[in-house]
Amino acid sequence: QVRLVESGGGLAQAGDSLRLSCVISGSFLDNYVMGWFRQAPGKGREFVAAASVSESEYAYSVKGRFFISRDDRAKTLNLQMNNLKPEDTGIYFCARARQFGLTTILTDFDSWGQGTQVTVSS
Repeated sequence: QVRLVESGGGLAQAGDSLRLSCVISGSFLDNYVMGWFRQAPGKGREFVAAASVSESEYAYSVKGRFFISRDDRAKTLNLQMNNLKPEDTGIYFCARARQFGLTTILTDFDSWGQGTQVTVSS
């Protein structure tokens, strides 16, 4: 059974950078699409970034500030977050979709981590 464990969250000030990591165990990435989602207090889970083996996609709100990367051999997924804003605050989840074509749709992702908290103060 695949297991995803996120790390790297924490407290930051506006303008700071954080790097999130996700380690996958129990399965190989197998070229499946991997993604990051987040959930702010009182809101639903929203797409942040996703990566297939050949391309990536970002939510408009993070484009140019966040960068997703994957290391299939090491079975890790990373999210470099730069120029953080208070509206980036939330729980960040790593997820895997059982498909190869890039997708940003939450319901396409069937394996999820427990999440890591990111809090950005102004």
